[in-house]
This record gives sequence, structure tokens and C-alpha cells, in this order.
Amino acid sequence: MKRELGIARCGLACCLCSENVECKGCRLDGFKDLSWCKDAEWCENRKCCIAKEIPGCWSCGESDCMKGLFKDKIKARAFSEYVRRYGMEALLDRLEENEKNGIVYHREGIMGDYDEFDDIEKLIKFIDTGKR
Repeated sequence: MKRELGIARCGLACCLCSENVECKGCRLDGFKDLSWCKDAEWCENRKCCIAKEIPGCWSCGESDCMKGLFKDKIKARAFSEYVRRYGMEALLDRLEENEKNGIVYHREGIMGDYDEFDDIEKLIKFIDTGKR
């Protein structure tokens, strides 16, 4: 886990991502220079957060938002909701503990154990307990 990368503006776990080894996370200082990020220009969640001057979707009042990744990724919505309820450090702590216990963020491509859910509350419980 690269805890220093934290959680992306959309809620995805930069700290556990193995997609782009050059990634610095989209919330770190210098995020406007994202030449290393192939998704920076189209990321609707990132652009929305910047426009609203908020650190991430979890800080937005629109809890039923379906913009960008939220249309297709329950994982991003659940992680954002987890931060909204319990805080960033709590999510990072749980993800780190879950990783130590064998839960995999990216198993095949970008799909892993957190992608096997179709209900946000069940995924939040999985984050909390590490058990299905």
C-alpha cells in the first residue's frame, strides 16, 4: 500500500492502485500537471471537485450523484460514502488492514475483491469487516 497517494477525488483508492506506477494521485500538490495521467482530461469527478473547490466527492452535498465514475463504479461511490461517514483515515486504515488480510484491490486488470458487489451498504460492510 502506498498510503501517501491516498484516495482519489472520485473515491478510488490511489493507495492500492497498480494500474499506473507513475501515478502520483490526483489530489496531491501539483495535480494540475497530470502529464503522467491518461485519464486527467476526461475525469468528470476530478473536474467537478476542482470546480467546486472541494477535496473529493465525499465533501459534496450531492449524495445521489451519478457523474463520471459514479455511473459505473459502485466501488468509487462506496469509498466516497465511507469517507463521508467515517473519515479519510478510517478508510485508509481499513484498506490497509484488508490488504494485509489478503483482500485484493486489483486482481485482474482494474477489477478486484471490492468490485464484486452491487449494493453500496454491503460493500461498506465488507470494507469495515473484511468479510462478505
